[in-house]
Amino acid sequence: MALRGWRPAAAALAAGRPRGGDPGGASAPGKGPGPEPGAPGGAVTAALYVHWPYCRKHCSYCSFNKYVVPAVDEAAVRACLVREARTLLRLGRVQSVTSVFFGGGTPSLASPHTIAAVLEAAAEAAHLPAGAEVTLEANPSSASPVRLAGFKAAGVNRLSVGVQSLDAAELRLLGREHTVDEARAAVEAVRGLFPGRTSIDLLFGLPGQSREAWARSLEAALGLCDDHLALYQLTLERGTALEAQVRRGALPAPPQDLLADMYHTARAMLAAAGFRQYEVSNFARKGALSTHNLSYWRAEQYVGVGPGAHGRFVPWGEGSRQREARVQTPDPDAWMREVQSHGHGTRRRVALSSLEQLEELLALGLRTDEGITQQRWGRFSPQLPLRAVFGGPGEAMALQQQGWLLLDGRGLRCTPQGLAVLDSLLPALLCQLQRTAGTGGRGTEGRGGQGQEAAGGQGPEAHGGQGTEAAGGQGTEAVGEQGTAPHGGHGTEAGREQGP
Repeated sequence: MALRGWRPAAAALAAGRPRGGDPGGASAPGKGPGPEPGAPGGAVTAALYVHWPYCRKHCSYCSFNKYVVPAVDEAAVRACLVREARTLLRLGRVQSVTSVFFGGGTPSLASPHTIAAVLEAAAEAAHLPAGAEVTLEANPSSASPVRLAGFKAAGVNRLSVGVQSLDAAELRLLGREHTVDEARAAVEAVRGLFPGRTSIDLLFGLPGQSREAWARSLEAALGLCDDHLALYQLTLERGTALEAQVRRGALPAPPQDLLADMYHTARAMLAAAGFRQYEVSNFARKGALSTHNLSYWRAEQYVGVGPGAHGRFVPWGEGSRQREARVQTPDPDAWMREVQSHGHGTRRRVALSSLEQLEELLALGLRTDEGITQQRWGRFSPQLPLRAVFGGPGEAMALQQQGWLLLDGRGLRCTPQGLAVLDSLLPALLCQLQRTAGTGGRGTEGRGGQGQEAAGGQGPEAHGGQGTEAAGGQGTEAVGEQGTAPHGGHGTEAGREQGP
């Protein structure tokens, strides 16, 4: 599954972007890797994503980096998560962790002791401010009141619950472990412990799902939810049971017109209920925006820890001044061996050029209602302002005239109408950026933490990760990482960006 507006951006980036260059050399856009915006002079900050890769069963739609095994040596996994978190935070010389997100997999299967140990390691290696957002993804089947209380005592202060549907037949189709009643009970228990800091994930666009059924499910969720909803259009990923059923003709593929209608129905219902759509798939009221997710969409630094996790940060400890896209070894057993031997399990890394960083900033930032502010763009491109790239004749001006895009003193952002069709806008904007900023000078390839060749990008991994590869998240190649965004066995809120 993936975020709306993500795949086309990933494809555009994968098709035309150069690989990163030689670590250490700064240059203009398109001329190899560029320096990290805001090099240490002030405090170095980063978000932290932690991937728990284990699940109790395979859901029919999930392609995230997850494993179903007879038994988990949690003590060994915990020791490796702690060691890798310390290693990478110190390598990035991170002085303050802005937020923490535990995704998966099913991180609510981990013990509160493991969660506490990772948070303690983060606090020791870098400052973890009191009150910093600490989110854990939970499945209703592993969210008993006692377990939830343990997570709260460990330091978790926000829960993302993988409900996915409040229809019994849809839950069976998705291969979910929980029932509708269990989902309701879990959300109520979570809200009691984390009032104002509970999010629900829902899927739409399921094979055979009607607009009316989706509206009923969403209405039920509105009667149950707290102040945050994440709505994801189901993407049929090759290799999943659900995709195979649709490919064989055993289940119908939802028509594109119906998918668009479902999305517009959801936006209208949530707006009427007082929710702000602050990102393509995320809605909040009463200020309950996710700090961690915003760090991806604002193209801020984040460190990815755990099997298959993605990260975007500068390894200052190695003498570099360039932001790198990193991905950890996906297989848990191989990852643990690498952490035990080297302190971390980084499988691939690539230094991002200035142009690549701007591409990520564009593709991620336009996912939000705030867009890309003049100040944020200036941090990445002090010599080439937003208006110089998008203010003259070209694709962006045409999109403004058509009512899809706005460029003003605040920055560049989609109109509400444009946000709904972002996937169709991004390719043209990326082309204009590449043409204006230049695409010359490819640097040499980066090398992996254990000497492997780097492969460009990370993407919504996703969020199986985390988002996407080249842009924040962990997941697919192009922008995101973790989460999309980005990850989890239940389609994680953040992770859509972590994942393979």
